[in-house]
Amino acid sequence: MSNVTIAIPTYRRGPILVETLQRLLELPERAAEIVVADQTPSHDPAIEQRLESWSRAGAIRWMRLPSPSIPHAMNEALLAARTRIVLFVDDDIVPSPHFVAEHERAYATGVWAVVGQVLQPGERAEHFDDARLHRGALRDLDFPFNHDTATVVENAIGCNLSVDRQRIVAIGGFDENFVAAAYRFETDFARRVAAAGGRIRFEPRAAIDHLHVPTGGIRAHGDFRQTAAPAHSAGLYYFALWHVRPAAPYAAKRFLRNVLTAWNLKHPWTLPAKIVAEIRGYALARKLFRGGRKLIGAEFQNANR
Repeated sequence: MSNVTIAIPTYRRGPILVETLQRLLELPERAAEIVVADQTPSHDPAIEQRLESWSRAGAIRWMRLPSPSIPHAMNEALLAARTRIVLFVDDDIVPSPHFVAEHERAYATGVWAVVGQVLQPGERAEHFDDARLHRGALRDLDFPFNHDTATVVENAIGCNLSVDRQRIVAIGGFDENFVAAAYRFETDFARRVAAAGGRIRFEPRAAIDHLHVPTGGIRAHGDFRQTAAPAHSAGLYYFALWHVRPAAPYAAKRFLRNVLTAWNLKHPWTLPAKIVAEIRGYALARKLFRGGRKLIGAEFQNANR
């Protein structure tokens, strides 16, 4: 019997959610349970009926959450799960036949979390030799999740991420101060796992294809290149305030890099909105940072600031 709960945070993606659930329910090696953390206010009647039918039959546990937040939905699913391992996936994936079992097997190495291979649209699995793999850039922020060799990593990607439930609840789960698009919340999570003495394993055999549906999810917050909203920028600066010392020069560099992109320079009418978004994002990040982390049992982390 599997010791894995699949958890799916979802927002405004009813049709593809149903397709993804159907694929997961048809796997030859299924999870013990599937928890759907649904942040969608209402679905079309046909979608609502399908989810309700699965829920009544016990095929899924359907949690309705009042407002969209990726880390909050993941924390709610983490607390609701009944198994040792919780496997988070996006609502728009095609899983490989044995990806649940491969996640579970990886915990024999004593790790706290496992990241599976993620192939984005148009990607294929890539091989990197040891010299490239162990460069700092590939082992930290820019690790290629389409890599084809198992290794220990220092980053994570939330669309194919499993965790040892007890260990991750003990360190507070995911920080809910990564608001809106929650940019960099996975990297923050990985840094906190490492700080607590845990390791994260990349397991390419636990593979998915990520369909990257263009509506709903974080894309509900608009195109980050031309919006004045801080939905995407706040997470970057909040991450920097926790993990980069000194934070101010890094934030200034990122501000310039985020504004003076090739795309924005080719579309100069978008620059005012982009500048406003970065300023608002930094101000929001400072406010959230001053208030301390928002975790499961936040006292675990605020005592270590």
